[in-house]
Amino acid sequence: MDVTDTIYDVLVVGGGINGVGIANDAAGRGLNVLLCEMNDLASATSSASSKLIHGGLRYLEYYEFGLVKKALAEREVLLKNAPHIISPLVFRLPHQPHLRPAWMIRAGLFLYDNLSKRITLPKSRSFKFDQQSPLKSDIKKGFEYADAWVDDSRLTVLNALSAKAHGATILTRTQLVAAETVDGIWHLSLLDKASGETLTVRSKSLVNAAGPWVENITGKVVKERTHGLRLVKGSHIVVPRIHDDEHAYILQNEDQRIVFVLPFEQDYSLVGTTDVDYQGDPQDVAIETAEIDYIISITNNYFKRQITRDSIVHTFSGIRPLLHDEAEDAKAVTRDYTIELVTEGHAPLVNIYGGKITTYRTLAEAAVDKLTQVFATMKPAWTKQAALPGGDFTDRETLMAQYAKDFAWLPAALTARYVRTYGTIAKQLLTGCETLADMGEDFGAGLYQRELDYLVANEWATTLNDVIWRRTKLGLLLDEQQKQRIHQYMSQIA
Repeated sequence: MDVTDTIYDVLVVGGGINGVGIANDAAGRGLNVLLCEMNDLASATSSASSKLIHGGLRYLEYYEFGLVKKALAEREVLLKNAPHIISPLVFRLPHQPHLRPAWMIRAGLFLYDNLSKRITLPKSRSFKFDQQSPLKSDIKKGFEYADAWVDDSRLTVLNALSAKAHGATILTRTQLVAAETVDGIWHLSLLDKASGETLTVRSKSLVNAAGPWVENITGKVVKERTHGLRLVKGSHIVVPRIHDDEHAYILQNEDQRIVFVLPFEQDYSLVGTTDVDYQGDPQDVAIETAEIDYIISITNNYFKRQITRDSIVHTFSGIRPLLHDEAEDAKAVTRDYTIELVTEGHAPLVNIYGGKITTYRTLAEAAVDKLTQVFATMKPAWTKQAALPGGDFTDRETLMAQYAKDFAWLPAALTARYVRTYGTIAKQLLTGCETLADMGEDFGAGLYQRELDYLVANEWATTLNDVIWRRTKLGLLLDEQQKQRIHQYMSQIA
């Protein structure tokens, strides 16, 4: 289908989690949807989160009770709908009496347990650290509570796959460069960054889910008023595992911020995040020396196993696009979202401000609900009960056992990665293969030609980083020669 010959119901700008969530919701309600993303899916904020599905325990200190309640309810929905990429995670919070008194933490955890119904996760409890604890010996008491872990970039890709399955058109590396209304219809100029060609497409409505670039669209492309977005940078480091247990740790600091130490890709710890006001182009965001020192210092204050700059194997930074409020400190700015429908002076425009990955689905549902003023006959909301692609199974252990039976030749470690990355989609990679040799060239770290071909053909992967950092996390394991070979192969099949 030629996109220039179609009048779409909805054009979504932005291939982060909010954009693809909206595209998926709208397509499933029967609307004809086109999504454009100027880079890769999840190439900015949506691959640079702390990778948690959580209510946000610390938000209770800022009286964000509504946001926490909404997020806690969504935690259960997402655990059920994406069991391959989302899993329960128990957190341990070492108690430091001079930072927060025990009664305050107990009160916060009581609210956390009871603001929304818990189905799969245990309630919080007090906890005593023994000599086997990875924490320094003077830390004796703490608390435990449960949240969930998510592969954030895969959550984004899976929503795009679902949107496509419901009829949406997904165009990556395609940038909105101009927009105007003609006879009540948006006429939108899209630049194909690969070919340099500019296309003009038409749509009855426009959804601006451009994340850190949302004000660029409203101010420069649509020529609409702006709100003064506040950009807050969060940075993380990845180091070899700091501790040997499977728990996450939440560390308090003197400045009232917290740092997570999270199990990451079996052999690593993911440590962060920071909260720093950011000026400049979001595409240029990177961790700064002061942020590295900050994260290392807090971590070393707690753990027996010390880390240094030389320990760092990977870093990433992302920009949270937050609406200005009265908060002076970046850590206190609200993480809730705002959805704005504007119809005056042009065809319908929906602007998305703020949000967090945990509440992307409710944000998407609310955004599409706004369009009922435009499309009165569209179908009702549907995503709450719908498994994401690959998530149509009960639990990982059962699926692992099934794959071990059906594909006995597959190494156990590779089976485990396929289950937690693709779920039931992995059958597409494996069907027709009877030996490991049938998977084609081994590019290293368990990345075979069959998987790479699948990612290019089905998941919009066009560059090395699309594959090794966003579709997988194999960039942690591949050496430079292996990366070069993958790049070479992808150039051949492009």
